[in-house]
Amino acid sequence: MEARLARIEGHVHGLHRMAHEGRPYPELVHQIAAVRSSQDSVLRAIVEDLVEECVDASPSTGSVVPIVEELRAVVDRAL
Repeated sequence: MEARLARIEGHVHGLHRMAHEGRPYPELVHQIAAVRSSQDSVLRAIVEDLVEECVDASPSTGSVVPIVEELRAVVDRAL
């Protein structure tokens, strides 16, 4: 998680530097896309961890594997 957050920070810092330097818009757009991709990666990891925690905390009344797979699919569509 820390590495992913550091990557986001690095991308944002790079974006700020590029804007300050007056870099062309296509380069800025490329950097913004990198920021978004990094954010999506962190969000996906957080949500997956949360889903697993919720399932682990639920009473064991049967197999939860299908529930976890369904929740992951919903999260993937939302992201």
